[in-house]
Amino acid sequence: MGSWPENVGILALELVFPSRYVDQTELEKYDGVSAGKYTIGLGQQKMGFCTDREDINSLCLTVVKKLMERHHVSPSDIGRLEVGTETIIDKSKSVKTVLMQLFEPYGVTDIEGVDSTNACYGGTAALFNSISWVESSAWNGRYALVVAADIAVYAKGNARPTGGAGAIAMLIGPNAPLVFDRGIRATYVKHAYDFYKPDLTSEYPVVDGKLSIQCYLSALDNCYQLYKKNAAKKLKTDVSLDYFDAVLFHSPYCKLVQKSLARLSLNDYIQSKSKSQKFPGLEQFENVKLEDSYFDRDVEKAFLTFTKDSFTKKTHPSLLVASQIGNMYTPSLYGGLVSFLVSKDISQLAGNKIGLFSYGSGLAASIFSITVSTNVEGGLRRLVSNLGHIKPLLEQRVEVEPSKFEAMLELRQETCHKAPYEPISSLESFLPGTYYLVKIDEKHRRFYERIPLATNGHA
Repeated sequence: MGSWPENVGILALELVFPSRYVDQTELEKYDGVSAGKYTIGLGQQKMGFCTDREDINSLCLTVVKKLMERHHVSPSDIGRLEVGTETIIDKSKSVKTVLMQLFEPYGVTDIEGVDSTNACYGGTAALFNSISWVESSAWNGRYALVVAADIAVYAKGNARPTGGAGAIAMLIGPNAPLVFDRGIRATYVKHAYDFYKPDLTSEYPVVDGKLSIQCYLSALDNCYQLYKKNAAKKLKTDVSLDYFDAVLFHSPYCKLVQKSLARLSLNDYIQSKSKSQKFPGLEQFENVKLEDSYFDRDVEKAFLTFTKDSFTKKTHPSLLVASQIGNMYTPSLYGGLVSFLVSKDISQLAGNKIGLFSYGSGLAASIFSITVSTNVEGGLRRLVSNLGHIKPLLEQRVEVEPSKFEAMLELRQETCHKAPYEPISSLESFLPGTYYLVKIDEKHRRFYERIPLATNGHA
C-alpha cells in the first residue's frame, strides 16, 4: 500500500440486544433476597435474556446485517471479519463462517479472519487483530468488521442476576472519528481458574466469585501501571485519572465498575510524590500495598468517596447499557462506549481522550485508549446520530415476570445442544430485522430466518 494508514479506528457501531428483559427489583422479590441486593448491591436495573429462538449465530447475523444496512456498507467493502465470543455452540466451526451467508450471495468470499475466544476478552482480541490488519502490509484497502457477542446465563443462585446478552459490530478503517492511540496500550495475561466453562454440554460457567474479583482488580492494576510507563516513554506524558475525559470498563456488574475507577485513583495515590497536595484526607493510607487491598473495605470506601465526582463525570455515563441489559460478556466494554457516546452532545465529545479496560477471565486484560476526532463533520456526527435508536429500543422491550424468565433459562438448559430440535418460543416481541433460529436438524445443522424490516428499512 506504500503509506501507513492514518487515524485508524472505529468508523461505525451497531448494538443489538434481546427484546425481552426481567426487572431486577422483581427478581429480588422472586428470589426472596433483601431489597436492593441486585439493584443497589450490584447496580443492575434490568437484565436482557434470550429465548430458545436465539443463539450466538442469530445475534451476530442480526448485528452485522443491521450495521451494513444502517451505514450503507456493501458486502464487497469488507476485507476482514472477526468474531469475539465465548458462547460456543460448535467446537470446530466458527461463527464467522456462519456470517458468510450474508456475503456469499454477492460473490464475496475473500474475507479474512475467524473467531477469537477467551471469556469476555475475545471481542478486544478481535478488535486488536483488525486494527493491526488495517495498519499492516496485508491490508487491501477494505474495511475490517469486528463482532463481539455473547449470551451470559448462570445456574440459579447468586450469580444469575449478573447475566445478560447482546452483540456489537464495529466497522474499522482509516480516517476514523474514534482513533486508537498507537504504541501505548498495555496487556496482562496469566493463568487463573476464576471463571471458566469446562462442561461443554451446558451454557453455565464455573465461577469462583472472590477470586474473580481479585483477578479483575489485579489485572486492572497491572495494565494501568504498564499503560502509564508506555505513555511516559512514548508520549513523554504523565498519566493519571486527569489524563482521561472518560474511563470505561468491562462491566460484570455496575458496582464493580465504580470500584474500578476508585482503584485507578488508588494506583495514582501510591505512585504520587505529593500525596498531601493531590490526595488530601487520605494520609492514613500512605503505606497501603495494592496486593493487600483487594478486599480492604476502608481503602475501598475512602477512594470511592474521593472519586465520586470523577465517577459521575468520566464513567457513570457509560453504564446505561450495562444497567439495562446486564453483562453481555465480550460486547460489555463496547456497550459502555455506545452508552458514553449517546450520553453527550457531539460538541462535548470532540477531542475527548477515552481510556478503556477490557478483562476476560482465565485471564487476559488490556488497557488502551481512543481519541475522539475534533472534526465533528468528518464522521463523528454520522457515527453518533446512527446510534440514536438505542435509547428508544431499550424502552420498547417487553418485560417478562421472573417465573417465566426462569422457565426460559430451564428450557435453554434442557435443550442445549439438542438435535433435532425446533424452538417453541414466540416471535411476537422480536424487532424488525432480527434473525432467529428456525430449527436444528438431526445433523446439528442450524437454520435461520429474519423478521421483515420495518417500512423505513431500520429498527
